[in-house]
Amino acid sequence: MPTKVIAVANQKGGVGKTTTAVNLAACLAAMGQRVLLFDLDPQANATSGVGLEKIEGASAYRVLLGEGSLLDKIKPTAYERLEVVPSEVDLCAADLELARTENHLLGVTKALKPVVDSGRFDVILLDCPPSLGILSLNAFVASDGLLVTLQCEYYALEGISMMTRVLGQLGAAGANPGLQIFGVVMTMFDGRTKLSNEVVGEVRNQLGAKVFETVIPRSTKLAEAPSFGQPIIHYDKYSSGSAAYELLAQEVLARLNS
Repeated sequence: MPTKVIAVANQKGGVGKTTTAVNLAACLAAMGQRVLLFDLDPQANATSGVGLEKIEGASAYRVLLGEGSLLDKIKPTAYERLEVVPSEVDLCAADLELARTENHLLGVTKALKPVVDSGRFDVILLDCPPSLGILSLNAFVASDGLLVTLQCEYYALEGISMMTRVLGQLGAAGANPGLQIFGVVMTMFDGRTKLSNEVVGEVRNQLGAKVFETVIPRSTKLAEAPSFGQPIIHYDKYSSGSAAYELLAQEVLARLNS
């Protein structure tokens, strides 16, 4: 299987996007996939979520502006087959700087090319910022598909309609016209509430097979794990959150191989 690049995205914060990027990366690696987690969010939560420090100059900022190689920015983690391109706050400036460059949507594509060509990874997951700014658009243009996280709340579908509109605009501009939503994962599900069940039903109604079977539960352990710098399968392997992300990873792998 050639290297697959998947952007994990939602224009809203607090909807389980980084939690999904970190835990999906860790579960895929535990299943034998060689995974690169590319943290494109200046908040660098994916970086700390796998136990790495936020270090000045460690991000892809300069590489996105055409200086140096992304291969030199890749760092190992404590987990076998899982490596990371860390982020830090200087990535905020990349949004502004990239906007001034000639091919302002191709920064991530160019940076990733030697990494993809190296054949070192089976899957590259891009953790996008919680916005639809230049960095996110760069990630979309560089990707084979988008994995969208939707919180189980009333306005969940608005996020998808905005994402679909952006994909249409990118396609119309000739930037990655074949890009599709690879899958939608429902997060922060609380089976005890009518709302969670209604929202999942409505999203499945609208989006059909694009929605993964697995839903990610609200979970104290999932919320705690990042403060220990550990993905959930390493922090508490027998928790509901760990079981959910292991099932999601199986679904993702099946889609990647289909």
